[in-house]
Amino acid sequence: MGSKDIHEKTIAEIIFALNAREFSSLEITQHFLNRIKTLNSVYNCFITICEESALKQAKIADQKRMTGEFSDFCGVPIAHKDIFCTKDLRTTCGSKMLDNFIPPYDATVVEKFSFEGAVVLGKTNMDEFAMGSSNETSYFGAVKNPWDIKTVPGGSSGGSAAAIAAQITPGATGTDTGGSIRQPAALCGISGLKPTYGRVSRWGMIAFASSLDQAGPMAKTAEDCALMLKIMAGYDAKDSTSANIITPDYTEKISRSINGLKIGVPKEYFQDGLNFETEKSVLDALSQLEKQGAILVPISLPHSHLAVPAYYVIAPAEASSNLSRFDGVRYGHRCENPKDLNDMYTRSRAEGFGDEVKRRILVGTYCLSAGYYDAYYRKAQQARRLIKQDFVSAFNEVDVIIGPTCPNPAFEFGAKKNDPVEMYLEDIFTIATNLAGLPGMSIPCGLVDKKPVGIQIIGNYFREALILNVAHQYQTITDWHQNYPKDEKIESIRKMRLE
Repeated sequence: MGSKDIHEKTIAEIIFALNAREFSSLEITQHFLNRIKTLNSVYNCFITICEESALKQAKIADQKRMTGEFSDFCGVPIAHKDIFCTKDLRTTCGSKMLDNFIPPYDATVVEKFSFEGAVVLGKTNMDEFAMGSSNETSYFGAVKNPWDIKTVPGGSSGGSAAAIAAQITPGATGTDTGGSIRQPAALCGISGLKPTYGRVSRWGMIAFASSLDQAGPMAKTAEDCALMLKIMAGYDAKDSTSANIITPDYTEKISRSINGLKIGVPKEYFQDGLNFETEKSVLDALSQLEKQGAILVPISLPHSHLAVPAYYVIAPAEASSNLSRFDGVRYGHRCENPKDLNDMYTRSRAEGFGDEVKRRILVGTYCLSAGYYDAYYRKAQQARRLIKQDFVSAFNEVDVIIGPTCPNPAFEFGAKKNDPVEMYLEDIFTIATNLAGLPGMSIPCGLVDKKPVGIQIIGNYFREALILNVAHQYQTITDWHQNYPKDEKIESIRKMRLE
């Protein structure tokens, strides 16, 4: 096992160790399950822990490895965000509405990992129906950031990000509608990639905003994300928005030189509102890439200021439509002893949805209503087109675009909960890529007040391989991705519980 404990290894290192028979899948799975049972009560990363099925999957993986018929990922433990449907396993989407929902099928993403022989440790906590930037809206309680348990891990994929940062899973799936992979990746000091819209199937992924949602990998390193995306990506006939194009091997060219690469640095991402120390960390990261031969090119994304207002019309509008199916009739929460059909609809939805979900449903319904559709929804879509055109123009000049992932490091619980607009502004740098359908990735680039911050690498359509290449090259000359929480209070809890 070398000098590293099992939980300190990356997915790539776990695959190498499994191939070298340093340990079995059963041993590594049991190790992570022990850590989850010990530490999940501190961080609240998991909604459902799959101990029995995980151990069974690990035994099957070991048997396959003995026969010689296995893929590299066979026996590697991961976790799934609780937005992906899992056959015969509770899928809640972080909501009371789906507290008792057990799907009869697997999402395509889940199916792909199962086919490769991955071991599922459990389902990770998340903001309710993926609506949130702090993981405070989950019906199952807030997730704690392992770097400082008084602060948020980011959202909505905060459970996946925190679980990786706490080293209780080596990797996890996430979803990103306006930054929900990249923002928690930045706040928890891990790597997370939102692929191009259509690159990864959305079938079996509970919908928030259908034209924005995209699944992606979250792990310790860019290399691990490449290994995961290699499995996740690909055309799916069951998803009408799935792109029918060739899926490359994302690990094949990850180590190539970035000498001569043109990096666009948007001036709009370095203005008022960006934490000074965060800005310094991002500029330092750009300097490191420049030393590797990359060329920094100042660019402008003139309509970026429209991203937040456009998103918070379009996303709630689509959410109000998607969530109309949760009415107490077919599945999900149903109120007790309704007086009539209208009472059942009203009370089931009032009881099943949390405040943030209700807020977005109301906003979305209002924007789509007669008399307001043209004034709000149509205008937002026009703004979306302008934002997309900014990126198209920029990619005529540069290969990738790099800036901060978030304006600030992790904030304390409750600090923004009563001010939705201030909370929404935490996604100011990530939302535009979703509106344009572009791929984007966050990797750690420094510590501010002993908390991680990240840089965001944005690529042109279906250029995930290039993004991963840039991220990996940065991680070969820096060690921010190797830093993990060493909070004395948490360490004492860990030691006490592990003993």
